[in-house]
Amino acid sequence: MSVWALLGRTPSGVRGFRMDGAQLLEEVAASESGASLALLVKDGPVVRIGDGDAEALPVAVLPGDGISLSNLEQKSPPDVISGWVRLWVAGALASKPNWAGVIVVTHGDVTHWLQISADEVVSVQSVITQRLLSALGGADRLDASALADSMSQPERLAAHLRKAGVTGDAAAATGHLMGVELAATRPYWLGQEVIVISEVPGLHMQALEHQAVPCTACHPQDMLAPGLAALAQSLGYVD
Repeated sequence: MSVWALLGRTPSGVRGFRMDGAQLLEEVAASESGASLALLVKDGPVVRIGDGDAEALPVAVLPGDGISLSNLEQKSPPDVISGWVRLWVAGALASKPNWAGVIVVTHGDVTHWLQISADEVVSVQSVITQRLLSALGGADRLDASALADSMSQPERLAAHLRKAGVTGDAAAATGHLMGVELAATRPYWLGQEVIVISEVPGLHMQALEHQAVPCTACHPQDMLAPGLAALAQSLGYVD
């Protein structure tokens, strides 16, 4: 039996998984790394998410050795991607070997547009549209005309948002913000297949579908089991 564990910090504390090779045995969440998590690490190696030095892009989605699923970093433009995102991406790619395209991952209030090729993260463009939507009271649907307006005239975003605020049109505000995001990330989605990993993927799916971009939605929780199995394989924990 190849027993091992994975531990990682979350905004609410620590989350851990006890594995037998590629099979998930147990999952525990705790406010701190205490007795409940100690049960997960009583034997076998422990892999920690986010520990160690960040790995520079381009780099493989999963490490081939070591005891850390470290964060990723990009020098230009400067960016950092959580090890949790690596795990979710690995889950999305588990059934797509050598897939090439773009994976859009929302982690907290930051969205990463990741260029994927040959099981590597090649580059990233990240945005804080979700943070702006929360601050401005965005809607769960977007206005298609506003989306198109801000894609073609992103420099008018502040004026567009003022108009939407005066008229109380939350869908227009959402459309304008998503339009600017698509304008900024055009090199990533144009002519690509896109996978959206988000707890609430609706806005990205709507925006991409308006551009006739082939896209699929995934929930981060659903990516954990296949991601953990892929990590076990990558680290040699599968007999």
